Amino acid sequence: QLQASGGGLVQAGGSLRLSCAASGRTFSLYGMGWFRQAPGKEREFVAAIRWSGDFTYYADSVKGRFTISRDNAKNTMYLQMNSLKPEDTAVYLCAKGRHGSGSRSLDDYDYWGQGTLVTVSS
Repeated sequence: QLQASGGGLVQAGGSLRLSCAASGRTFSLYGMGWFRQAPGKEREFVAAIRWSGDFTYYADSVKGRFTISRDNAKNTMYLQMNSLKPEDTAVYLCAKGRHGSGSRSLDDYDYWGQGTLVTVSS
């Protein structure tokens, strides 16, 4: 089970940190990812991280502004979001990968959290 938290309302240029807490004993074995879905739009990839935390992947739209990380001892993944823009407004969802490596593809994820809403005002 995955529980995302940390969303909220922030002004453009502000920051938020999202967390994704996982239950179970196998968190450290799998790649994890963050995706987002804005109203009326398809779910899109944001960032992913390998099981070990040593490889990360980002969508071009967030590269340089967002940082994904994980703490396997705490079964938790994070997404630090800086320099937020109104176009970052969406429900952010965390997901567990089918494999140890991270992935940009939705099809490579098999468990999804319920999402947390991020709203960036201009």
